Amino acid sequence: MKKILVLHTGGTISMYEDNQSGSVKPIDHNPLVDESNRFSHIADLIIEEPFHLPSPHITPNHMLKIKNMIEYHIQNNQIDGVVITHGTDTLEETAYFLDLTLDTSIPIVVTGAMRSSNEIGSDGFYNFMISLRTAIHEEAKNKGVLVVLNDEIHAANNVTKTHTSNVSTFQSPQYGPIGIVTKRDILFHHIPIKERKFPVSKISNRVELIKAYSGMDSTLLNFLSQTNVDGVIIEAFGQGNLPPETLPGIKKLIENNIPVVLVSRCFNGIVEDVYGYEGGGAYLKNLGVIFSNGLNGQKARLKLQLALEITKDKEELVSIFQS
Repeated sequence: MKKILVLHTGGTISMYEDNQSGSVKPIDHNPLVDESNRFSHIADLIIEEPFHLPSPHITPNHMLKIKNMIEYHIQNNQIDGVVITHGTDTLEETAYFLDLTLDTSIPIVVTGAMRSSNEIGSDGFYNFMISLRTAIHEEAKNKGVLVVLNDEIHAANNVTKTHTSNVSTFQSPQYGPIGIVTKRDILFHHIPIKERKFPVSKISNRVELIKAYSGMDSTLLNFLSQTNVDGVIIEAFGQGNLPPETLPGIKKLIENNIPVVLVSRCFNGIVEDVYGYEGGGAYLKNLGVIFSNGLNGQKARLKLQLALEITKDKEELVSIFQS
């Protein structure tokens, strides 16, 4: 029987719905900790609870703690896989953080739920079960961190939450899931491309994320250039375009050696240096703006935050975001 590390971190999957008010909230004891033993027939489980938090409370330092716990158990307990239960609001960020920082061949699976443990139609225990099944499957090795919910298997770098309440909220725009879970098997139909790993031991860089809008000027950008910010991600229009009034602020950030990385606020496609008008992608690239290859804003922010722990070199950062 395979040995699986289970890390319960909180989230809706571990919460209760109040029968009178209808509000969903954490309780003192995570019900998943006890209920995990129901699945001991699937694998030999090592159960840990590093914290018990709603996912909006999770920070990169919490993600780093999860990463360190996984590495400890890989080195000391010869585990065959990992399942992490997590709130859905920041689940994709934790999954991507781990994908960028863990260098291992064993399956790492992140799962959650859209309905609390005592709601009708609760999806938590089922998602936990199929995640365990995925983590013990031989074909799940060497595929990076996986997100498993609702009978689908997604790659950490593509998956995102697309609906506020639907149980099928996690989707991979443009690429789709990399596999499915059936009653009898785990089936993979393509393999994600591996990204460069960042073996960080601390999170010390501050990276901010802002979104472009019609009529945007340099006010926010000028403010950021006066703070101790280490990098800025901008969700630009379309293929990577911005209002011309933002250009003075962008120039000031770049002159201060603060990297500016561009992603699109569209959830399909990538940014490219196509348009040559003032504020267009080609114009921005000539200024020194870095273009990201298909990441959304929240994941690009994490990637820059981690990359800056390794290098401040502009050309290397360009290479990291184009890979």
